[in-house]
Amino acid sequence: MEKGTLFIVSAPSGAGKSSLINALLTRFNLDDKLRLSVSHTTRDPRPGEEDHISYHFVTTEEFEALIARNAFYEYAKVFDNYYGTSREIVESWLNEGKDVFLDIDWQGARQIRKITPEAKGIFIVPPSLEELNRRLVTRATDSKEVIEKRMSKAVNEISHYNEYDYVLVNDDFEETLLNLRSIVLANRNTKEKKEASIENLFFKAK
Repeated sequence: MEKGTLFIVSAPSGAGKSSLINALLTRFNLDDKLRLSVSHTTRDPRPGEEDHISYHFVTTEEFEALIARNAFYEYAKVFDNYYGTSREIVESWLNEGKDVFLDIDWQGARQIRKITPEAKGIFIVPPSLEELNRRLVTRATDSKEVIEKRMSKAVNEISHYNEYDYVLVNDDFEETLLNLRSIVLANRNTKEKKEASIENLFFKAK
């Protein structure tokens, strides 16, 4: 069985990262080979978020106990809250041939690449900082102070785009979604992924 690809997806808050991943899994997962890793976090749930579906919501004490057990593939502290990815779940999905998406920041991405250098990084940027600010305000899930904090951090986050394999400018949502899907399909057809099946089909001793 071909092993799945680990996709690291990062973006400044408000660039549309989560919406794109959710749309990809909802509309283009007919073969059931796409998975989104559900992270653990210590932040409070936003309106409409559900425990164990949106995130595994835990206390700071619970999270730090998991760190001590080496239970995370990666973890980072962002805006005074912890975020982390379960190592066991991700590795089992990859071994089953599933493509797994990690919705994490650039700090977490660096940790992942140290462990899994073959992971593919996708960075999503907004068309402009003005548009990013408009989206954050329209989203209406953060206070004015938090929005200002996110905007001040956005330029630094975007500066790490060159650490990724692909960069998508989310100007038109549908076009960006199709580009994201194309990246997934292309990575399923690399020579490394197809080597075993080609060898069996054409060169295995009869």
